[in-house]
Amino acid sequence: MIRLKPSTLFLHIASWLLFMSFPLMFLSQGRASSDINTATISAYLLFCGLYIAIFYINTKFIIPAFFLNRKYLAYGASILIMFAAVYMIKPFDTLVNNNSRREEVRNQPPEYQLPPPPPGGRPPEDGRFGPPRGNNFDITSLFIFIMIIGIGTAFESTKQWYLFEQRSVKAESEKATAELSFLKAQINPHFLYNTLNNIYTLCITGSENAAESIMKLSNIMRYVTDESDADFVPLEDEINCISNFIALQKLRLGKKVTLNYAVEGDPTGHRITPLILMTYVENVFKYGLSNHIDAQIDISIKTDGSKTIFYTRNQIFEHKTPNARKGVGLENTSKRLSYLYPNKHTLEINDRDGLFTVLLILESK
Repeated sequence: MIRLKPSTLFLHIASWLLFMSFPLMFLSQGRASSDINTATISAYLLFCGLYIAIFYINTKFIIPAFFLNRKYLAYGASILIMFAAVYMIKPFDTLVNNNSRREEVRNQPPEYQLPPPPPGGRPPEDGRFGPPRGNNFDITSLFIFIMIIGIGTAFESTKQWYLFEQRSVKAESEKATAELSFLKAQINPHFLYNTLNNIYTLCITGSENAAESIMKLSNIMRYVTDESDADFVPLEDEINCISNFIALQKLRLGKKVTLNYAVEGDPTGHRITPLILMTYVENVFKYGLSNHIDAQIDISIKTDGSKTIFYTRNQIFEHKTPNARKGVGLENTSKRLSYLYPNKHTLEINDRDGLFTVLLILESK
């Protein structure tokens, strides 16, 4: 059963009404509507019905069965059979010649017209009302046939290409969703593991800031558990999470560390992928601190129009050279950016002269 969407059904109906008006131009020339007879109506219905049937036989049966399955010989043979049928039937010639012959007879002088039939008898034979001669070559019917086949094949091929593209996009989306879930599962436990280690250090040293640290960690965990499954969250939530994390880090930093953290602009209305910035902040504290050497850490988040600009800079100490575990965070975050910000982000990571910098510019969602 052929099923069409309402918009597609309307397009088909409008197209066929336009097509069916084409032969009416020939039928209406020089005659009144009262002169239309059964033979003319039959020829008109044959003309329209034949080409409509050819279109749907081609698009709904022949193309799916042969053309889309790469059975081109079978498809070509089917088209040739329909071509031969149109050549034999001559739908356009039948319609036009039937109309023109009756016009010629109607316009003849009375002395050349046939006498009326006797009461109850058959009218005399007159070849002028017979079918067109078989040796006529109906080029118009063949041209319309080629046009109908061409339009139908192009229409169905385009539709199949569009469906293929939709399936491909859906498959890629499902693959990306599965990979994002896997990447999040890697990133979040890694982040929480390091944070818990920091609080454990405060607890065993008897720091009076342990309770405050637990509260801030609670806020971070609430954000991670409630929001990390979403693709996008308000930028304010991400900034609050980063601020809590930095506050936890400050509780254990000594005098040898200079921390510059700044938030500029109004984040209201901006949305961002959860934990996308947190990964880079965590990396700063993991590799940018030393117990013996002065260190400086710079972190800034700025909103400028429709853009969010994130920047970090820290030293890389030799005894904390990034290893394979570093890739769990940074590499996976780069993949998330590619999936969720295609052509809408700029990421520059530089590691030179003992300094590690990250510049991330995101288009607001």
